[in-house]
Amino acid sequence: MSSHLTATLVDDAQLTLAELARACRAAESQVLVWVVEGVLQPSGESPAEWRFAGASVRRARLAVTLTRELEINPPGVALALDLMDEIEALKASLRRR
Repeated sequence: MSSHLTATLVDDAQLTLAELARACRAAESQVLVWVVEGVLQPSGESPAEWRFAGASVRRARLAVTLTRELEINPPGVALALDLMDEIEALKASLRRR
C-alpha cells in the first residue's frame, strides 16, 4: 500500500476568511474572535474583504491547538502566541551574535 502526501505552499497566498478557517479546521466565528483579540491580522476593512497572509495558517493552527487541547481562552491564546513570537525573536538575535 502506498500513501501520498500533498502539500500546498501558502507563504505568498492571500486567503479569505473562509479559506483560512478551512485550512486550520476552525469555525469562521472562531477566526473572527482571533482577529478581535489580535491573534490574526488581516488586510481589508470588513470580514468580506479580509485577506490573510499565508503565514497566518501556521499561527491559526497554533491557536486551534491552544484552544482545543489546552482549553486556553482567546485572550490567553493571543498572549501565548505573542510570547512565542518574542521567544523566537530572542533566539534569532542570539543566533546572529
